[in-house]
Amino acid sequence: MDLDLFAGIPVTDYDRGVAWLERLLGHPAAFRAHETESVWELAEHRYVYVVLEPEHAGHALVTAFLGDLDGFLAGAAERGLEPDHRELYDNGVRKAIFRDPDGNEIGFGGAPTEDDQQE
Repeated sequence: MDLDLFAGIPVTDYDRGVAWLERLLGHPAAFRAHETESVWELAEHRYVYVVLEPEHAGHALVTAFLGDLDGFLAGAAERGLEPDHRELYDNGVRKAIFRDPDGNEIGFGGAPTEDDQQE
C-alpha cells in the first residue's frame, strides 16, 4: 500500500508557528501549500504541517520516533529549544515533548540507550 502521512498543527499566529517549527526542526518548510499552510517533510512520504486555524490551535498531538533522538535533542538545544517534558517508559523507550506557543504537543521518541538497557 502506498501511503503519504500528513500530521497537522493548527496555530493562532501563522508566522509565529512557522518560525517556531523551523527552529525546532532546524530547517525551513519543504513547501508552502497556500498562504496559511507550510509543510515539512520529516522522512520520505511523512510530513508535518502548520496551518492557521485558531479555533483548533493548541490541540495537536504529534509524535515522531527517531533513530537518533540524542542528536536531534542536541541540535534543538543549539537552536535554543529544550523539551518541556521528558518521559522514560518501563521498556527504556524515551520521549521528549516540546510545546509550541499555542500549546500543541510535538514529541520525539527514541529507543533505549545502552545505559538504559544495562540497568
